[in-house]
Amino acid sequence: MTSHHPIAVIGAGLGGLALARVLHVNGIRAAVFDLDASPAARAQGGMLDMHVESGQAALRAAGLFEEFRAIVHAGGEATRILDKDATVLMENDGEDGERPEVSRGALRDILLDSLPEGTVRWGAKVTGARTLIDGRHEVTLADGETFTTDLLIGADGAWSKVRPLVSGAVPAYSGLSMVELSLLDADIRHPEAAGVVGGGMLFALSDEKGFLAHRDTDGSLHVYAALKTPADWATSGIDFTDTEAAKASLLAHFDDWDKRLRVLVSEADGPLVPRPIHALPVGHRWERVPGVTLLGDAAHLMSPFAGEGANLAMLDGAELATAFAAHPGDIETALAAYELALFPRSESAAADSAASLDLCFGPDASQALVDLMAGHHVAGAID
Repeated sequence: MTSHHPIAVIGAGLGGLALARVLHVNGIRAAVFDLDASPAARAQGGMLDMHVESGQAALRAAGLFEEFRAIVHAGGEATRILDKDATVLMENDGEDGERPEVSRGALRDILLDSLPEGTVRWGAKVTGARTLIDGRHEVTLADGETFTTDLLIGADGAWSKVRPLVSGAVPAYSGLSMVELSLLDADIRHPEAAGVVGGGMLFALSDEKGFLAHRDTDGSLHVYAALKTPADWATSGIDFTDTEAAKASLLAHFDDWDKRLRVLVSEADGPLVPRPIHALPVGHRWERVPGVTLLGDAAHLMSPFAGEGANLAMLDGAELATAFAAHPGDIETALAAYELALFPRSESAAADSAASLDLCFGPDASQALVDLMAGHHVAGAID
């Protein structure tokens, strides 16, 4: 038999969990479905800077602000900007910043632990969704099971299975690819790399490429090597199944860079993971479709160079839940109110993110980033 859930959230990322938590705070139950087999099925990424007006506001609405403060990475807002010769162009300790750094995994755990047992169904990979004649929506899972819902919320990321119900837009390749890697126990095992990164965030940019790195709370370094490449570079340009060969191929793009920066790749522990950067069109929006909406990357996937993705996803979730609580029994009014605020704020953030990508990988990028940060008095981060 097909089961029915009044509210179904697809995706147990930060946005979907923030939505479920704020709904719970307001006495509203939601069912969350996630493709991962368990909460620990895969690594959740590195550090996030939580913005006052978005991520922190969502945590306050969720009643989890003190729990968030308890996991803040002291000193994590420190920022260094270097050129390709490892010359320090700007450095600050981040002590006056308003965007504290936290581990994405630890933040997700706080949200998960705040939900009633059984809220999230793990191992539930959505393969499709359709609108039924009666206005409800039917969702199909990879195991063949189906369920129906009165309200379907796509919090399922870049390649959302819910998005086609409201929009024909698909993410486009930005022209930039990143390669993710880690250096474990850096102060002991990788002192040269630890020294160049410092205590927080590193930007080393030049020649339309660069390294972006930050120190995690466990003492490891989380690193992204970034460069402009063809769209198929990650699948045909480098054999990422051979880690040492992949290191050599990647380093060939940085052959005239300082050794202290090249060790971020040469000494990496574990595999190198390609991350081509895609984005939805700036200003992506849709006409109101009864009983369905999107949040987070499903709604406004953007490049990570304004640090907005996770923050906006959490704010989306909190505001959507708040709209439901403000309009009990009136789904359409709640969705219309949510989308009215969603569209302009996500358009503004996406435009900023696209502009930041162009700046970070354009001519004289390091100095341009120094000038930008000096003008805005903010610490830099990627999401």
